[in-house]
Amino acid sequence: MRRSGIIAALALLMAVTPLTAQATSTTVKTLTFNIHHGAGVDGKLDLERVAQTIEASGAGVVGLQEVDKYFDARSNWVDQPAWLAARLKMNYVFAANLDWDPAEPGKPRRQYGTLVLSKYPIVDSRNSLLPLHAGSEQRGLLETLIDVNGTPLRFADTHLTTINDGERIEQVNAVVALLEDAPEATLLVGDLNAVPTSAEVKTLTTHWTDTWPEKGLGLGLTSPVPLPTKRIDYQLHSPQLVPTAASIPLSFASDHLPVAATYSLS
Repeated sequence: MRRSGIIAALALLMAVTPLTAQATSTTVKTLTFNIHHGAGVDGKLDLERVAQTIEASGAGVVGLQEVDKYFDARSNWVDQPAWLAARLKMNYVFAANLDWDPAEPGKPRRQYGTLVLSKYPIVDSRNSLLPLHAGSEQRGLLETLIDVNGTPLRFADTHLTTINDGERIEQVNAVVALLEDAPEATLLVGDLNAVPTSAEVKTLTTHWTDTWPEKGLGLGLTSPVPLPTKRIDYQLHSPQLVPTAASIPLSFASDHLPVAATYSLS
């Protein structure tokens, strides 16, 4: 999705929204979850557990990381984005940051990346590949423009590198460049692979507010499950989003815990 495409979609959305809706706020529940391709802490592949975790959260907009699409035997060659969207009855956009040739001729391409699920219409989307160092894994920023009961929401989902701090800082700078001029309410979620005191997170929180310190209780540790020691999964919001709740739902569906939040969107 080009910047001009986002603006055009936003203009169309605003044009068809009643004026009365612009003066009011709406509530939106969100979730971010690194699902580890559906493999839980017991090592078992069980995508239904992921679906149940999302369902129990009540989230209307969800950002997932480490999602397979016909990727490997590790996930039974399943199209996980389509499966989750059908199971949860949600709209979706999948971004393939890894896009490999099929294992056999005539089979689907092997893909791995991020996924946005939404109970609301997804008006537009784009995936931007982030800076990549030699020997590392390609990462991206998936942006979606979502119509939340007549109010536009820019919902962005990412998963930054684990390997190199310098590479991760470059990725953060690219994310800022892609999102900082967004005119609509913006929520950046994902597995940043960096703790709150890191230069990477501090750079992001000069542009968007970290939801957990505002409304979460405790340290908000998310990784690794079952005994997390680090907070590396985040929801960062722009001023048009006012958080009213934040929590870490208990789940053994992955090696990360999800982060849930509720916002007033105006």
